[in-house]
Amino acid sequence: MSHDDLLRPTIGERVDPKVRPWRLNSQAYVAFFGGVIAATIIAWLNSGRLGVDRGKRWLIVGTGVLGLVAVMVIYARLNDEGDSEQTQTVQIVIRLVAVLCILVQMRWQRPMDRAFQLRGADYHSMWVLGPILVVVCAILEALLLALVVTL
Repeated sequence: MSHDDLLRPTIGERVDPKVRPWRLNSQAYVAFFGGVIAATIIAWLNSGRLGVDRGKRWLIVGTGVLGLVAVMVIYARLNDEGDSEQTQTVQIVIRLVAVLCILVQMRWQRPMDRAFQLRGADYHSMWVLGPILVVVCAILEALLLALVVTL
C-alpha cells in the first residue's frame, strides 16, 4: 500500500456532502457590516461545513480574537466622543480590521472551498444567517466597545 501524499484524497470523511457552505466572498459582507465577531462566527461555521481541519479552524478563532483586541485598542485610543469626524475615522478603521480578519480567515478555508467547487454543488444562501449575525454581532461589538471605554 502506497503512502504517497499525492495520492491521498483531499476531501476527508469529515465532509458531509449534504451540508453546503457559504461563498467565501459573501463572508466579507458580514465582516464589513457586522464586525470582527460576526466575521469570526461565519468563518468558523463555514469552515466546519467545508471540513477544514481542526487546527486551521482554531487559527480562524485566533485571528478573530486578535482582530477583536485590535479593534478594542483602536477604539480606546482613538475614539473621541466630541469629534464626529474622528469617530467616523475610527469606525472606518474598525471595519477595515474586520475585513482584514475575514481575508485571513478565508485563506484557511480556500483549499477546502476549491474542493467543494470541484464537486459542482451549489452554495447555501447566507440571506438568513448573514443579516442576523450582522445585527446581533454589531450590537454586541458596540456594547463591548462601550464597556472598554468605561474601564
